[in-house]
Amino acid sequence: MAREAAGRPPEETLSLWKREQARLQARVVARDTEAWQRDPGFAGLRRVGGVDVSFAKGDSASACASLVVLSFPELQVVYEDCRMVSLTAPYVSGFLAFREVPFLVDAVQRLREKEPHLMPQVLFVDGNGMLHHRGFGVACHLGILTDLPCIGVAKKLLQVDGLENNALHKEKIRLLQAGGDTFPLMGGSGAILGMALKSHDHSTKPLYVSVGHKMSLEAAVRLTRCCCRFRIPEPVRQADIRSRDYIRRTLGGPGPPAPGQERSQKVQKPEEPQGGSEGHMGGVRPLRPTAKAPEHTRTPQASRGRAP
Repeated sequence: MAREAAGRPPEETLSLWKREQARLQARVVARDTEAWQRDPGFAGLRRVGGVDVSFAKGDSASACASLVVLSFPELQVVYEDCRMVSLTAPYVSGFLAFREVPFLVDAVQRLREKEPHLMPQVLFVDGNGMLHHRGFGVACHLGILTDLPCIGVAKKLLQVDGLENNALHKEKIRLLQAGGDTFPLMGGSGAILGMALKSHDHSTKPLYVSVGHKMSLEAAVRLTRCCCRFRIPEPVRQADIRSRDYIRRTLGGPGPPAPGQERSQKVQKPEEPQGGSEGHMGGVRPLRPTAKAPEHTRTPQASRGRAP
């Protein structure tokens, strides 16, 4: 999701970031907080969201921050918001949120103000939650700042607290036979930091699911499995597809949209998903916005459906 930028912040900045993570980490709720989370079929869950930041080719500073909302259980896109942003903070392992999260918080706030009835009841994040150096990854950070349940879903194992992608770990992966099979990610401290999940019958690599905020690990894993048409959960997959498409349309055409340009359409009918090959999760890391950026917000109509 993230692409590295040149440079590294001074130690004073890193110390400030660590203190901020510690302060916010104390507010993380790692248990179910909504009735739908405890229901075996997630009765009452109607909308799931996904966020992503994708980069323009060859540019580690220009990116598209996207938020999508899908109906549940149909997994049809009912809202999307894409905006070009300029990232100024470098990517530093363990501090992704300080590079990207502000832009994602802004996207959630725009939705909250413009279409509150389409607010997602949970957000999927391309990154880690409590599976993190200090137990406070990007999914936790976004959950705290938006006050929404969040789930961290990573494609690669973050090797913290003694977790290693070694022969034993690979053997556990080999033993995952069917979609929905899991094994716990227990650190050297004895804490279960997340779960490795075979999200699809035909996936050869697991996802690494961890709690972001306001949800138990058990519910987070079940819901992730329910949202996987392919290996990647559909909310994150669609956020990635649409952010990359937006970059192609804005930077590949005559020129990017003017700052502040926005399109918004009322939902008529959720678009019909198209079949296709497995998608890829986008790249990203957190940062403060420096200027108002080009944006695109729309609720798709049936006549504007795009192949995923």
